Amino acid sequence: MDTTPDRGIHVPSASSPAPAPPCTLVIFGANGDLTRRLLMPSLHNLAMAGLLADGFAVLGVDRNARTDEAWQEQQTDSMRDYAGGKGGLDEEGWAWLRSRLAYLTGSFEDPETYRQLAAWAARRRETEGNANLVFYLATPPRFFEVIIGGLAEAGLMGEGPDAFRRIVVEKPFGTDLASAKALNARILGLVEERQVFRIDHFLGKETVQNILALRFANGLFEPLWRRDHIDHVQITVAETVGVGTRGRFYEPTGALRDMVPNHLMQLLAMVAMEPPNTLGADAIRAEKAKVVQAIRPLRGDDLARAVVRGQYRAGALRGEAVPAYREEANVAPDSATETYVALRLEIDNWRWAGVPFYLRTGKRLAARRTEIAIHLKQAPHALFRGTAVGALPPNVLVLHIQPEEGVSLGLSAKVPGPRMRLSGVRMAFDYAGHFGVRPSTGYETLLYDALSGDASLFQRADNVEAGWAAIQPVLDAPPPVQDYAAGGEGPEAAEQLLACDGRHWLPLG
Repeated sequence: MDTTPDRGIHVPSASSPAPAPPCTLVIFGANGDLTRRLLMPSLHNLAMAGLLADGFAVLGVDRNARTDEAWQEQQTDSMRDYAGGKGGLDEEGWAWLRSRLAYLTGSFEDPETYRQLAAWAARRRETEGNANLVFYLATPPRFFEVIIGGLAEAGLMGEGPDAFRRIVVEKPFGTDLASAKALNARILGLVEERQVFRIDHFLGKETVQNILALRFANGLFEPLWRRDHIDHVQITVAETVGVGTRGRFYEPTGALRDMVPNHLMQLLAMVAMEPPNTLGADAIRAEKAKVVQAIRPLRGDDLARAVVRGQYRAGALRGEAVPAYREEANVAPDSATETYVALRLEIDNWRWAGVPFYLRTGKRLAARRTEIAIHLKQAPHALFRGTAVGALPPNVLVLHIQPEEGVSLGLSAKVPGPRMRLSGVRMAFDYAGHFGVRPSTGYETLLYDALSGDASLFQRADNVEAGWAAIQPVLDAPPPVQDYAAGGEGPEAAEQLLACDGRHWLPLG
């Protein structure tokens, strides 16, 4: 296989990407959906880009009995389904990766599994000279502590001068502030913080990472990125899908727990953080934690005015009828779980005092869209009195995160003709068009960084706890759920949330 790095996969932690250090990636939950849909396609793309070393290997661990060959065949079948829709399966690259797949049958709760894993790692060290191990917990959260405890008990988390040990943990990391603190305390009693990589796939998106470059590498933006020039910020994560077959998970979770303390708080932190001293992981994560910790607590009447919860009723999407949330499988007929939430938050620091941050996320909305909209303050209208200009078009900088990735800026321009008339125009940049990037899963950069030991895009314990602390008052005293039609913009009360401030959401449709 050609190991020349392909610039189609951008790795921000190095200007000239080199392969990640040789290691074995141990995937707990090897037969799960996450492994098939995201991890294997991402590893395939990294292999195509020449970013995996010759000494790289994957060991899948799960309770289902499999041979190495059977698991390799299972993953090959999945890759033809998933990678085929994300740029195509490179047969040579996949053959290289497939030959490095091995499988271990075992229960996550059985100490024997970890003894066998330790023996497998010891044999690999003897035969390949590679002692580095990265453990990926692609499992339900109830197994996090069990697996990390089993690894520590078997001596698999001990490091040496020639061996590193890391753990990659998927969300959700806790279900509220108390559980997040307890989980952090238990995990950090077994391993060190620098060994824990809490992953949030939103941070693998190029546009999210580009926020740092946009803000701090352009003299045009950084002087404006503050309360003097920014009127408000809107952060939107809208989905068209319903809860589908995930009713059993979603019922006790809801949109607030599922999306806000992790995805939306990470987007808020990237937008609002102070400039870090360096691009090192600790410096970046420290600033992100500080800004989330500075969110003004929601209490009493402020909470009632600043939070909207909604639940989708039956409606239509693209002309097709869709059921109400309460009609979905494994959902209670009288469920009060929110499928939509909108919040008005303020950050109590010098840069952002008085600037509201509006967050919204929901299912069964008019469009699938993730974006951050920076609304700049309006220029004075005085100059245009006595002209046909009734109002100035707003200046909005939008960071488009998905489905398309890019940046657009709304400006005012004169309409051609003898009279002074203004129209809103849009300047736009998109990643696919400019850089010609190959389709990706969004996990490539995160996996590469975890294998390389760069924790910049991963959450630290204090960042996780700050996100939960910001929404804990809402969990303690949730406002009532209001319904909204599937295929629409969300509850009417969410529009009123901004209308009370003389503002409005950018339309989804």
